[in-house]
Amino acid sequence: MNQKHKAMAQSRGAARDLTVCALLSSLIAVGAFIKIVIPVGADTMNFTLQWFFVLLAGLLLGSRKAFWSVAIYLLVGLSGIPVFARGGGLGYLIRPTFGFLLGFALAAYAMGKVCEWIHSYKTAACLFAATVGYVIYYGMGILYFYFITHFVVVTPHTVGWGPIFAVYCLPTMLPDYILCIVAVMVSKRLRPVVAQGLR
Repeated sequence: MNQKHKAMAQSRGAARDLTVCALLSSLIAVGAFIKIVIPVGADTMNFTLQWFFVLLAGLLLGSRKAFWSVAIYLLVGLSGIPVFARGGGLGYLIRPTFGFLLGFALAAYAMGKVCEWIHSYKTAACLFAATVGYVIYYGMGILYFYFITHFVVVTPHTVGWGPIFAVYCLPTMLPDYILCIVAVMVSKRLRPVVAQGLR
């Protein structure tokens, strides 16, 4: 009988975890369409609210659930459903800016892991975790951009590290860090509700 109750509890826990991950994935997708288009030379880039919801996932769900929340979102987008800021599909893998989306998953995991290691969800600890995620997010974006433009889609006018940072990172870095601060404050309010829902 105890084994039956244990199995049922595990099943309910798995369903609850899946629901929470799906909810955050949906919010990240919605965040892709809340955007400001920034012209960068002949191209454009988008400042979106995706990062805000990635931050909430990392600060509220722990490393594993946060990672899967973003991973589900990426898999849905790569399957062809237009949940990314410019659509969807496997072609996104060779877009130089796809590294920022990959950075979401790594950042979410890292933020959750930092909070787990510190065993604290105080404001300072969460801001430190958000900052770690922020560095990983931009770092992954820059590395992937460089790799794609130098080794996969090589053009005669390939750009170096400096222009990548100046054109594709610098315009959004300050507003994205402001989102870090806002997400820390919002997560502090939401944590009791989320913790109760995950029990």
